[in-house]
Amino acid sequence: MDKQISDRVVERLPKYYRYLQELSKNQIQRVSSKTISKALNITASQVRQDLSQFGGFGQTGVGYNVEYLRDIMKEILGINNVHTAIVIGGGRIGQALISYQGFRGENVYIKAVFDVYTEHLKSVKGVEVYNVSELENYLKNNPTDIAIISVQKENAEKMAKRVVDLGVKAIWNFAPIDLYFDGAVCENINMSESLMRLIYKSKV
Repeated sequence: MDKQISDRVVERLPKYYRYLQELSKNQIQRVSSKTISKALNITASQVRQDLSQFGGFGQTGVGYNVEYLRDIMKEILGINNVHTAIVIGGGRIGQALISYQGFRGENVYIKAVFDVYTEHLKSVKGVEVYNVSELENYLKNNPTDIAIISVQKENAEKMAKRVVDLGVKAIWNFAPIDLYFDGAVCENINMSESLMRLIYKSKV
């Protein structure tokens, strides 16, 4: 898609998709922008404006076809295709991400985990376990879409650079440092910052 979509709109797209998924599971066939707006706590005009950036999906007085819009949203988000991922850092966060089954609903499959020490990962099921020294060899033989970084702050940038240099285009970073690379997209998840925002909002 050539049109530049704002980050704010992109942030709302997964919310639309999840809501449409719930409607579909409940066998609801049509939904209005007003109903969507109430569920997601945004205005109906914002819903219409967001969706109009990707095409005309609704009809005045009739609303949106839930399954059609859900499938379109899935295609826009790119989760209609299978994406492979690896985890670098097999600590508690890394293991929690590996064991989370919800990613499969978004067509994301974690194939391997890498760590300096691997003994504690022998009981981890569903993924291959490697020493981090094998990272380059693995990526040369197993093209990977997403690298999930869950190492200590001082090692995060170095590890991310290694995978970017080997062609990984997406970094999901859980280390407490923001990462930015040319040629790759980085999503930085800082749980401490999120907690601080929550505490701040609870005070005001």
